[in-house]
Amino acid sequence: MALQSAGILLYRIRGGLEVFLVHPGGPFFTKKDAGSWTIPKGEFTFSEETLDAAVREFYEETGVRPAGPFAALTAIRQKGGKTVHAWAAEGDMDASAIVSNTFEIEWPPRSGRRQSFPEVDRAGWFDAATARIKINAAQAALIVELESRLGA
Repeated sequence: MALQSAGILLYRIRGGLEVFLVHPGGPFFTKKDAGSWTIPKGEFTFSEETLDAAVREFYEETGVRPAGPFAALTAIRQKGGKTVHAWAAEGDMDASAIVSNTFEIEWPPRSGRRQSFPEVDRAGWFDAATARIKINAAQAALIVELESRLGA
């Protein structure tokens, strides 16, 4: 069964369009920047409503529950085959104050030691052009669609 994620593309207008992105936590992404950022999103089960999962994942990765209204964006497929369902919502929040859930992995590999890492280690607001560089390549289409809808 193909993996699916759901997420929220939060945006605000501050002299132009800005979008909220998060950077994955953990040792694999520590030194990665361009192409590594993402919308707050995560996997969901088929028993869960997709929008409910998107709101839950946003909350789990940031500590903030987006209020909506939510506008469905066209789902995208990432390079690894995962489908990402996304909604745009206008809002604002302090990117420096996020609180993320954690995950545990064996680190360093084959060490027998388990360590916890935040699922998201930082967040930021980016103008659309910068965001399209920072975000996972397939997710850039979400920003382009949002710009088109807003006439930005």
